Amino acid sequence: MDKGALLRAAISAMEYAYAKYSNFRVGAALLTKSGKIFTGCNIENSSYSAAICAERVAFAKAVSQGEKEFVALAIVNSSDDFAYPCGICRQFMSEFGLDLKLFIFNGKETREHTLKELLPFAFTEFKANI
Repeated sequence: MDKGALLRAAISAMEYAYAKYSNFRVGAALLTKSGKIFTGCNIENSSYSAAICAERVAFAKAVSQGEKEFVALAIVNSSDDFAYPCGICRQFMSEFGLDLKLFIFNGKETREHTLKELLPFAFTEFKANI
């Protein structure tokens, strides 16, 4: 896996962010098990709950193209800080496996984690007693 290529793809995706309310741009690049890279950017909306994060955009694009096995995700943002996935994104991504590698880049350095480290008690499956 070429971590540099994944980070560059995320940086490129960030340029397309629609962040007219916060000016906080995020880019994500998702590497599939088959070797494809799918990118995403955040898309804000005046009805804030209708906004979608870059991570989920990348996953939605990949899944809509038939991919369901993922290796790594790079996340970059327009600030000087590390931008970790929000709770909704963490739970969303857990559907596809907690072993996903995450590369969080702040423009200077990269932090590496697994999704399981960021979501140790993921809600995985609910079976109702009906």
